[in-house]
Amino acid sequence: MLIERLNPAGMHSNPAYSHGISVPAGARYVYVGGQNGVDAAGRIVGTRDLAAQTAQALANLATVLAAGGAAPEDLISLTVCLVGDADLRLAFGAWAGFWNGRADPPIVKLLRVAGLANPDFLVEIEGIAVIAESEAARSSG
Repeated sequence: MLIERLNPAGMHSNPAYSHGISVPAGARYVYVGGQNGVDAAGRIVGTRDLAAQTAQALANLATVLAAGGAAPEDLISLTVCLVGDADLRLAFGAWAGFWNGRADPPIVKLLRVAGLANPDFLVEIEGIAVIAESEAARSSG
């Protein structure tokens, strides 16, 4: 399946994100709701530790992607919500480790928010992935 990353000439190029993405007809989407830094038992990982919470939120995102037949490289869009003036570099470091140098990153939106559902949450990450229908049929069959 040809997902086209749109990084037009004349615009700043950044290896951390793409400016746009075009998805062909016949693709299947996997939407991942906001993931926080909680483990399987619902305990917050790394209270007051943005890097640890971001790493856990990304691990949770990957788990949901896999349940939908997708992988991190299938991400086309990522929305990251950071509480207050949290240091973006800590979250970005966790993202860089998660993305692990793959080519063709998704589009990324970062929002600064006053708070999240739990006052101890520092980050929430949601994503959209796309996979070809033929790939989706293979992974579910």
